[in-house]
Order: sequence, then structure tokens, then C-alpha cells
Amino acid sequence: MKRRALLPCLLVASISLSAFADGAKIKVGCVGDSITAGAGTKKPNNSYPAQLGALLGAGYEVKNFGNSGSTMLDDGDKPYKKQKSFADAVTFAADIYVIKLGTNDSKPQNWSKKEGFAASTKSLVEAFQKANPKAKIYLCTPVPVIGKGNYGINNEKVQGEIIPLIRQVAAEMKLPVIDLYTALDGHPDLFPDRVHPNDDGATLIAKAVAAAVGKK
Repeated sequence: MKRRALLPCLLVASISLSAFADGAKIKVGCVGDSITAGAGTKKPNNSYPAQLGALLGAGYEVKNFGNSGSTMLDDGDKPYKKQKSFADAVTFAADIYVIKLGTNDSKPQNWSKKEGFAASTKSLVEAFQKANPKAKIYLCTPVPVIGKGNYGINNEKVQGEIIPLIRQVAAEMKLPVIDLYTALDGHPDLFPDRVHPNDDGATLIAKAVAAAVGKK
């Protein structure tokens, strides 16, 4: 009789522990453009957020809020803040946000409005801080562009102007920076179309982000 009485108690305890474990997951929101979305990889499971989730393990819930073609610039040709992915990322109220934007801002029609880049970056960060005041927010540098990519995307603007502005904003807002440019620099073989990293490139991004958020 004692054994039979104990079994329901153990079952309830097991369910409670499981529920607690699920509730304790650290939510990670990956914000970005087509590189975050997974363009360049062979299948969705190879995108950097998917690989990041595998690296971080069961204690984390990683969501991909990448939106192809998006800009950091609010006056760009496709502002991230005007996309549904942004609204979804805000609603997610992540514990950790990883922001990787800037590649599309290097297009001539966008970078002609570069004076608004820093303010646009700050307002994006502030939107996520409002969604979760306790959130840890990371700004990523864009990855390299191999020469000149499609639609005028180019490495000169990315490396020489966009990355310094991202670092400037990070310093002013006391945010950590994940240096994805260095992580993939010197590996042109990882960029079949000169802009989007392939599966192996996405792996390097995932590893760099995982190391930054605390998982080696």
C-alpha cells in the first residue's frame, strides 16, 4: 500500500520538475537579415540560429527572427523595424537578443542616409529593452563581404564605416559586441555568393555567438 501511495506523489513531482525546467529556459532572440534567416545554407536546420540552439542545449529556447533584405536604417529600403519579424521579436521578450544587421545598409541607396544609422541602432536596442528590461543585448558586427556583392553590398562600407558605428553605439549603450567579421575573415570559400555564409560559415557564427552568451 505504501508503494502504491508513493507512485502518484512521484508522478506529480516529476511533472512539476519538468514544468519548472521548461519555464526556466533562457530565451534567445536572433535578430537580423537574410544571413540570420539562413540564406546561403542548404536547409533551415543549418542556419546559424538553428545551430546555436543545438550548441546551447536544452536550457535555451532560440528563435530566428531574421528577415531577408532588412536594414538597420529606419530610412533604408527595407527597415527591420517595419517587418513582422521585428514585432514577433518584441513579443517574444527574449532574455538575450543577438542583433546582426548592417550588411544591407551598405547598399548605395541606403548608405546615402548613413547619418541615421546610429540613431536607428539605438532605437532598435531600446525597443528590445522595453520588451524585457532585464534582457542582455548583443550587437554583432556584420560578416565580411567578398569584394562587391549583389545590389551594391560592399565590404568597404561594412568594414570601414558600418562596423565602427556599431562599436560606437555599443560603447555608448554599454553593450557587448560579437565580432563576426573577424570570425569569418580570411575565409572567402565560406561565401559562395560573396555575401551569404554557407553551412560552415553559419557554424562559425553560431560558435562565436554561443561563446559570447556563455556556452563554449
